[in-house]
Amino acid sequence: MDAHLQKFTSPQQMKRPEYQDMALGLVETLSFPAIVGTADMMLKSAGVHLVGYEKIGSGYCTAIVRGRIADVRLAVETGTDTAKQFNQFVSSLVIARPLPNLEYVLPISARLSQLASSGGHSRLSNQAVGLVETRGFPAMVGACDAMLKAAEVYLASYEMIGGALCTAIIRGSVADVAVAVEAGMLEAERIGELNAVMVIPRPLDDLEQTLPLASCWIEETRQPLTLPVNVKETEKETVKLPNFQELPQYVEEEQNYL
Repeated sequence: MDAHLQKFTSPQQMKRPEYQDMALGLVETLSFPAIVGTADMMLKSAGVHLVGYEKIGSGYCTAIVRGRIADVRLAVETGTDTAKQFNQFVSSLVIARPLPNLEYVLPISARLSQLASSGGHSRLSNQAVGLVETRGFPAMVGACDAMLKAAEVYLASYEMIGGALCTAIIRGSVADVAVAVEAGMLEAERIGELNAVMVIPRPLDDLEQTLPLASCWIEETRQPLTLPVNVKETEKETVKLPNFQELPQYVEEEQNYL
């Protein structure tokens, strides 16, 4: 028994993590929009870092923050109050000094080592965030369609957290996002079940980097979208799509957008 314990805790097997002295804070909710809004308030209330979210199914989502013990306690307290205001609070926890075993096994510190060197932002950075969560995929798709048609917003990604809960994530100006979210709510309720909504006017960098983003919006890998051309429904032969980057109109619009 002692030999197994000595082997498990050997310095060669488990070195001291760089962020071991940082306290750990957890707040759990029953909705993805609620956890994003909760994390936003936690970041803005204290000097903590958002490690990310842990989604365990059935709609349960946990925001994980690290920092000094005083900051983590304040952030968790604020996050708990925020989640309760959304009527989505499940539980919360503060651990002053997590042991190395926790650091290595649980997803509570891996992203911290990348925060200092991470400077990349998507082309949607510094724009407001809108989240509409539905129970059922058709309701989310319908909400997405309504939001895109109601205002000048972009569908950044979507998130599924179990329990049939799907969240559409849009970006744009604060005014456009607010109008779009309202339209998405109405359409989701018409089609199926609306579960939660959230609008975050100005996300901080930590929050920005934890939000899912569709690959077409990542500048480093973004390629022209393959759009359909005018083809008669009776035609069944393969049609070669043009290279949109070579079209003068496309290049001019791309330059104006950037």
